[in-house]
Amino acid sequence: MKTTEIRQKLHHYIEVAEEKKLKAIFTMVEDEINDTYDLWQDESFVAELRSRERAFLEGRMNTFSLEQTVANVKRSIKRKRRS
Repeated sequence: MKTTEIRQKLHHYIEVAEEKKLKAIFTMVEDEINDTYDLWQDESFVAELRSRERAFLEGRMNTFSLEQTVANVKRSIKRKRRS
């Protein structure tokens, strides 16, 4: 089974699992969750976000509307299906 399939099944299971089972699963992975890398503590990451925000607010960044983004995704999907 592929990782994406496992993720989907786990996500679905967590959505419908009983509270007792959720607590058991959480207990098994709690330490790992707490140790997960926190991007907001990464100074270079935060600096990059601030830089991009300034560029956007000052009009120096190319942006796309939702409609443009959806159209680009649809074109990409069509090209992928053809190949």
